[in-house]
Amino acid sequence: MSRVPPLEPDRFTPEQRRVYAEIAGPRGGTVAGPFGVWMHQPRIADAANRFGNAVRAEGKLDKRLFELMVLTIARHWSAQYEWSAHEDAARKAGLADAVIEDIRQRRAPTFANADEKLVHDLVSELITTRSLRQETFDRAQAALGLDLMIELVTAAGFYTVAAMMINAFDCPVPGGKRPLP
Repeated sequence: MSRVPPLEPDRFTPEQRRVYAEIAGPRGGTVAGPFGVWMHQPRIADAANRFGNAVRAEGKLDKRLFELMVLTIARHWSAQYEWSAHEDAARKAGLADAVIEDIRQRRAPTFANADEKLVHDLVSELITTRSLRQETFDRAQAALGLDLMIELVTAAGFYTVAAMMINAFDCPVPGGKRPLP
């Protein structure tokens, strides 16, 4: 049960109606998770949507690596909704089932691809130490280039904010599922 009551569409302000339509369109007609909370503050929902689209929909980072980053963040925060919303996308993007399950169970994954190991190492280091060692920074910049590295760290920050919202406001997972132990 969410700590925030869902808004009734028939009571939306004009701004909420506009923002809801922009968010719901690409998401199959629904607004849930942190966006359901942000809709109480439509200016924040609008900004979060534009920011999220800049890293998710318009980003250049390979979708497999992007979804790996999201699952790594979701698991760190035990953000049930975030995990639920991205697990299938990670699988469809080509992330191995064994890697997904290892992350879910908080085990160190064995990666077949060096780029996956790099992204997981970078994101894990960043969320646990709140910084990057020079060695990690140099390795990532050599493999990804500066632009993709900036995009990756920015996206990790966005999904960290989303995880915080999900947990603070107890955003429900569709069907009442709890995909993370």
